Amino acid sequence: MKNQFFLGILLILGFWACKNEPKQALLPYIALEGQTMGTYYKITYGDSLERNLQEEVERLLTEINNEVSTYIPTSTISQFNQSEKGIDIADKIHFLGNFLKAKEVCEKSGGAFDPTVMPLVNYWGFGYTEKLPVTQVDSVKIDSLMQFVGIDKLDLNKKFLEKTKPGVQLDFSGIATGYAIDTLGGLLEEKGIKNYLVDIGGEQRARGVNARGTIWNIGINVPKEGTPKTEIQATVELKNWTISTSGNYRNFYDVKGVKYSHTINPRIGFPERNTLLSASVFSEDCITADAWATAFMVMGLDKAFELATQLSEIEAYFIYGTPDGGMNVKYTSELKSLFEKEK
Repeated sequence: MKNQFFLGILLILGFWACKNEPKQALLPYIALEGQTMGTYYKITYGDSLERNLQEEVERLLTEINNEVSTYIPTSTISQFNQSEKGIDIADKIHFLGNFLKAKEVCEKSGGAFDPTVMPLVNYWGFGYTEKLPVTQVDSVKIDSLMQFVGIDKLDLNKKFLEKTKPGVQLDFSGIATGYAIDTLGGLLEEKGIKNYLVDIGGEQRARGVNARGTIWNIGINVPKEGTPKTEIQATVELKNWTISTSGNYRNFYDVKGVKYSHTINPRIGFPERNTLLSASVFSEDCITADAWATAFMVMGLDKAFELATQLSEIEAYFIYGTPDGGMNVKYTSELKSLFEKEK
């Protein structure tokens, strides 16, 4: 009886010791890194076959960029922008995927997100043309460019995307990263990979668990000028979700004390200025999150929050500036369980 008692104690101690040990990876995890779309990509995935998919990843990213990058003169989008009437996009699946989602979000956002903003983006020095800061705002020039902006200036007739005016141009920079992330996720899933994290420039898509057997944990940056990317405002578990964050605290320039950010309001032609510092959007697919993060930065806190609560396909986390120079947060109700620890 005494020996049985001690055996029981040893079993209990052994159970608690195992429980407190860090979880081990259930299968080998592979990490890939590289450059794309003007930033980095990092892909981590668990694969019992230990396959290195770098070559396939690079090939897919090249295919996407060759259709949607305005920095490649021969890309599909560049051909469209240079055309007078439009182009045939029958076999351009990446271009079409970006366009259709952009059109959808444009209509739902009342034009806050509009892929035809390219002429304005170039004017303000954030596009594919030479990046020169605007030192003297030309309202007449901006008004003349506004005639080319608006999703109604485009007509998709079967597989031919037609423009009503030669000056109409497209810009997928507010959506292409999310599309690429989803497409890479699809590549992994086609290989039977269920546990992975795809990260391009801080936008991420997570499925399953990490090498420790726990939910992927990601951080949202502090949206403050000059703050290193390692400084985190909040952390959150990304359980079979994607996240995209948009903000004006890195891509901007200053002229005579006036800050001009890369977030251009397509409805007025000027860089948007409001109290919203960053918008992080959660969705099942990253292309949706990417587009809405951009739209919300244009809309501003109040209108963005109101619309975010109405959209069933997304949840949103907003960081905004306060009158005293500080920062505060506001998020949709479904995110309470994820962020309540931040309160």
